[in-house]
Amino acid sequence: MAITYTNRKGFTYFLNQGVTKTGKPRYYFAREQKGEPVDEIPAGYEIEESVNAVVSLVKTRPHLIPPEETGSVKAALARHPKTRNYRMGVKDKTIIIYELRGADVDEIMGIFEGFPVLPNARERLEEEQERNGQFAPVMRFILDDQERREYHAERWCYSGSIDDWIHAGGHGKIEDLAKELIPALGTEEFFELY
Repeated sequence: MAITYTNRKGFTYFLNQGVTKTGKPRYYFAREQKGEPVDEIPAGYEIEESVNAVVSLVKTRPHLIPPEETGSVKAALARHPKTRNYRMGVKDKTIIIYELRGADVDEIMGIFEGFPVLPNARERLEEEQERNGQFAPVMRFILDDQERREYHAERWCYSGSIDDWIHAGGHGKIEDLAKELIPALGTEEFFELY
């Protein structure tokens, strides 16, 4: 039985095997069966879905950030008034916060204020955003000291001359950084973090 994976958008992907120019096996996901079907995930690999629903087969990496530390960031995001607009990802020694691109459900509903709308319009928009929303990285916490479990924070700078990560005014335990910095997401205060 070929390996398949259904992403958050509801698309099913098939794991396929091809060959590189040097003759080594290459694994990839596609929406249709191509090349040689794969019946078992190769040893040392795992399926990964990005925050933007891209499905890939990646080498299994050691988890440098324990669940209690990612849990601190998830808890801070859950307390954010626009929690639906944010996603979290972890890569190596970095916890990355992603923000929804474009108008959110509240902004769209605000456009139609005073006009008749379908009774379940908000729910349908929320489902659509959950399924098809696109997210971009806006903040990250990087593990600096594995022994003391200390991080530093960076935010994305939108200044046309920079367009890169800059220091976001924080260093220390992830729980403290998350409580201090995550409330600034989506506000003018975000642009003052340095």
